[in-house]
Amino acid sequence: MMANFEELKEVGIFPIGSKNDAYANVFTGQSYLNLLAQAPDGHFGVGNVTFEPGCRNHWHAHVGGYQILLVTGGQGLYQEEGKAAQLLKQGDVIVTHDGVKHWHGATADSWFSHVAITTGRAEWYEAVSDEQYTKANQEANIL
Repeated sequence: MMANFEELKEVGIFPIGSKNDAYANVFTGQSYLNLLAQAPDGHFGVGNVTFEPGCRNHWHAHVGGYQILLVTGGQGLYQEEGKAAQLLKQGDVIVTHDGVKHWHGATADSWFSHVAITTGRAEWYEAVSDEQYTKANQEANIL
């Protein structure tokens, strides 16, 4: 069975980039990273991140900064600790504030891509459990 938005692995707004091996230890599943820009002063980076179906990053927070996610394709999920998961689709924008524990990634049946504008330092926590991920998909009416 073909996954939803599978064309993102070939044709997206930005090229998919390489397998995100540098961050593989803080992702469940396969992601791809294309670093689009780095601020000349090093204060922020801009990257296109593409997630295969079921892929998500671990719980994390941006300390001394924030992250803005510009959804460019597919269907994804975003969840802050203690809140219900949100379904993300092309055109959605998420602003994660300093120190807010959260995760984001693809839905169970869809590719997902976003541009991440990130400042500060990422503090990584535990993986999103399969139970948490299934519940998030259910809350977003995916499963």
